[in-house]
Amino acid sequence: MTTDEITDLLTEAYIDELETVMNYLTNAIVLDGVHAEEVKESLEDDVQEELEHARRLGNRLKQLEESPPGSAAFEASQSSLQPPEDTTDVQSVIEGVLEAEDEAIETYRALHEAASEANDPVTEDVAVSILSDEEAHRTEFRGFQKEFPTD
Repeated sequence: MTTDEITDLLTEAYIDELETVMNYLTNAIVLDGVHAEEVKESLEDDVQEELEHARRLGNRLKQLEESPPGSAAFEASQSSLQPPEDTTDVQSVIEGVLEAEDEAIETYRALHEAASEANDPVTEDVAVSILSDEEAHRTEFRGFQKEFPTD
């Protein structure tokens, strides 16, 4: 049995994943400097994974007889992931990614809990699977944060 809370969380996560794709792609393009290369490569790889998350969420909404939202429903919220004015400021991008991953993890935990309470094992599975990916991303960027020079 699906609840409005589940479809609201699926919709929120869908929009957040697409915003993340935009910000990761932009930062992967604009970052400069020798220290930026590994972070840029990771962001490029994560773009495809985040896009697949959005696809899974959109498909789950469709299975629940809901429609994933179009761009008119989009309201940007990832201010910390905007490309830095100083394109060598890789640390600010790392911090933005960590903030976005923390928010995603919180959303997927809430989705898992709501799906569990509603006895919706398919949505639970989607939430757990994506949650695992988001936690791996966070771990990778925590490593970047530890290793990155802070001048």
